Parts: sequence; structure tokens; C-alpha cells
Amino acid sequence: MNKIGFDSQKYIQLQSARIRERIDSFGGKLYLEFGGKLFDDYHASRVLPGFAPDNKIRMLLELKDQAEIVIAINANDIEKNKVRGDLGITYDSDVIRLVDVFREFGLYVGAIALTQYTGQSAADQFQRRLEGMGLKVYKLYLIPDYPSNVPGIVSDEGYGRNDYIETSRSLVVVTAPGPGSGKMATCLSQLYHEHKRGVKAGYAKFETFPIWNLPLKHPVNLAYEAATADLNDVNMIDPFHLEAYGETTVNYNRDIEIFPVLREIFTRIYGECPYKSPTDMGVNMAGKSIIDDEVCCEASRQEIIRRYYKTACAVKQGRALPSEIHKLELLMRTLGLDFSRRACVEPAKQLAAETGEPAVAIELNDGRIITGKTSTLLGAAAAALLNALKVLAGIPDEIKLISPTVIEPIQHLKVAHMGNRNPRLHTDEILIALTICAVTDDNAEMAMEQLSNLSGCEAHSTVILSQVDEGMFGKLGLNLTCEPAYQTNKLYHR
Repeated sequence: MNKIGFDSQKYIQLQSARIRERIDSFGGKLYLEFGGKLFDDYHASRVLPGFAPDNKIRMLLELKDQAEIVIAINANDIEKNKVRGDLGITYDSDVIRLVDVFREFGLYVGAIALTQYTGQSAADQFQRRLEGMGLKVYKLYLIPDYPSNVPGIVSDEGYGRNDYIETSRSLVVVTAPGPGSGKMATCLSQLYHEHKRGVKAGYAKFETFPIWNLPLKHPVNLAYEAATADLNDVNMIDPFHLEAYGETTVNYNRDIEIFPVLREIFTRIYGECPYKSPTDMGVNMAGKSIIDDEVCCEASRQEIIRRYYKTACAVKQGRALPSEIHKLELLMRTLGLDFSRRACVEPAKQLAAETGEPAVAIELNDGRIITGKTSTLLGAAAAALLNALKVLAGIPDEIKLISPTVIEPIQHLKVAHMGNRNPRLHTDEILIALTICAVTDDNAEMAMEQLSNLSGCEAHSTVILSQVDEGMFGKLGLNLTCEPAYQTNKLYHR
């Protein structure tokens, strides 16, 4: 277990060197469209074991003195209060969060770009809020018939109408809180303005997935399709690259579809297009840093199964379309996957069948499977968590880490005073109780010390867990999946 398939240090070195090369190739100024997450990239860390979630930030720190960051946000997303599904916060709040995070890392945030601006009042209010914080804000206006009307786009009435974002460094990283924020439009608008000012500047794109130099149906690339099932992204052979170089590379449909338009835009700005294919635009070196292909393949197969369960639960909750499930089923068939490949699924189902109640199974990093069943005192997730900590600490099963005399008053508080109907303790409550017991009980203290060893473990529940339990498993670093079913037939679930 926990085998490494990716060399993070090699990646950081190769990636930073590649970006420096691209800066130099354009004469010292590069606008880099940064797709995906700049930090906390847990998808990459799951499918490329050894990839640290903060690798991209660490890579940018190698370029710290050359780099500044521009954060783009679509004014319509501000108006609609669009929410990031993974964090549960609005895009505008995430912009402020991102500024703080980048500054904590010592990276310079130069500006915020409001894209597709048409006078939205919420965007104006957000601009005033940002400027009150001392941030520079620029407006990029909605261009009619974008991106098809190239003559109108590359004109004084198109890009020329946008604010020119003042930048001072050779590498301008354009990032955003999510897709559809206008990162590429921000870069291209800047190229237009730089060209008019006689400044030679270039554009490049950084996307970790799909990995251009892996096969089309490689599990790592298919895991990317699974992760973007809601966007309907499809990996494709880059036909422009194949025609230009006779080399087979992989890109995704949106970049391939937009390339002819980009090529014309580049030609109108520069007089010629510096790239012959979408692959040419990229600078991703992740594929060059894989050191054990089979480890990454198996990690990606597991990720596809996890994505299936996540999407199935989202469909059950009305947060996803059935078509997304159909796509994931196709990906699983492509790789010949079934749910038994996820080791914690069958033990959880078997225990639930035996008890007639929800059950949870946890696969530890050494491969051992620990289960937890529903009882009068604990929910299955809390029971599995306690049992896993006991095993990791080497505590015999018969020893109780938390006495019923401690649990029962908490249950009384929940039901009699807090208005809860379910007296069983959730994972957060059981950890608080365990912390209290650890003050006087050595076994409880030993169990608490094992919490960090749960990171990277796999877990499966036979029912959709509460937000509290799901969130706690996430904080502890467990990769959780659930059967797409609720414990009860009630219509309202918390």
C-alpha cells in the first residue's frame, strides 16, 4: 500500500524550467493561463501517488521573483452567487480567500479581473469591496458573438474596450475560482493591449489533465474524464498536432474545438500564430515525472470507482444528471472495472446485510479492513472510526475507549435539549468525547495519536452519510464513498 508512482521533486524542477523556457521564447513576458487548482489539488494527488497537493504552488515559488497573479472572475457568477461545490462558498468569497492564500505563500497578487462585465450591480459592489481592501480591479467587457466574431474581438471595440491590466513581472499567472471565469479571454485581451503598446508578450496554457504524452485511454486520462463528467469533457487525439508533427498527443475537446479561433486571433494580434496545435500551447510536464506507471494506473482506476459513487449519490440528491452516471459507467466498462475492486465495499455491504443496519468499512493503508456497525450509542461511521483508531494503536478490541457513562449524557443533551431525534453520536462528537477521555486514559490518548495515520485510507458506507460525518472523514483525509441510498425513507435529510 501507499506505493509512489510520481516524483514530485522532479516535477517541480522540470515544470519550472519549462515555464522559464516559454517566457524566454516570447522575449521575456508570458501570460500563463492556469487551469485547475493551484493548490490543494487532491485529484492529482490521488491519481498520481507521490504528487503533493501543493506541488503547483511549490513550483511557482521557484519562479516567485518573476511571477505575479491575476485572478479572473466572471461578473455573471458574482451576480448569481455561484458556489464552489467543493468548498461551499461563493466565487467572489473564494477570490478573497485565494488572495490570502497566495500572499501567505509569499506570491504577489497584482490584480482582479472582472470578466464579461455588463454593468452588473453585484460586480460593482464587489469591486468597491476589493478596492476597499487595497486591491486593483479591472473590467473586461462582454464582447458580442464571442468567440466566433474574430474581427470584432480583435479590435478597439472588442479587446480594445477592456481595461488594460497593469503588470510588472515577466510571468503573469491568470487563475480563477472555477471554470468559465474568463482566464483565456483575460490573457488574450492583455496580448492585444501589450501589442498595441509595443510590448512583446506571449501566451501559454497550464493544465495538469489530460496528460498530453500519455495514451488516450490511459487510466490517468480517463480519471480526468470521470472528474469532469459534469462538464462533459472528452479526451481526444489532437488532430492539429498529429498533422503538424506526425506525433500522437492527447488534449480535450474544448481546447481542440476553440483552436482554429485562437489561431486566427493570434494571427491578427501577432501577424502569425506561434503555435501549430493546442498541445503546443501547453507547458505541462506531469507525464515526464511518472516513475511507476502501474501504480498511477491502479490509483486512477480506484479514482474512477470513487467518482462513480460520488456521482451516483449526487444524482440521488438531485445535484447531478443521470447522464453523468452513464458516462462513468462507460469509463468503468472501458477499463473492465467493477465495484469489488474497491476493497472496502463488500465488507461494508456484508456487515449491513448481517445486522440490517447501516455499516461502514475502512481500508487502512496497510490493507487491513476495519468495520463499524450501527448501535444504540454510535452511528456506523463513528464506530468504524473508533475501531480503526484502536487497531492502529494496537489496543485490544474488548477495551472500551469511551465509557457508555460518558456517551449517554451527550445523547441526553442531543435529544432532550438540542432537539435531535437521533441519539447516536456522530464522528465529531465521538472525537470530542475521546479527547476528553484522553486526559485521564492512556488508551484514549494512544488512539488520538493515530488520527494522522487515517490520511489516505479508503472508506465506504452503505448509506449516504450526514454532512457532519462526510466532512469529518474529509478533514481526516479518508477517501469516502457511499452507496446511493439513505438510511430512512424520509424526504428531508441533513
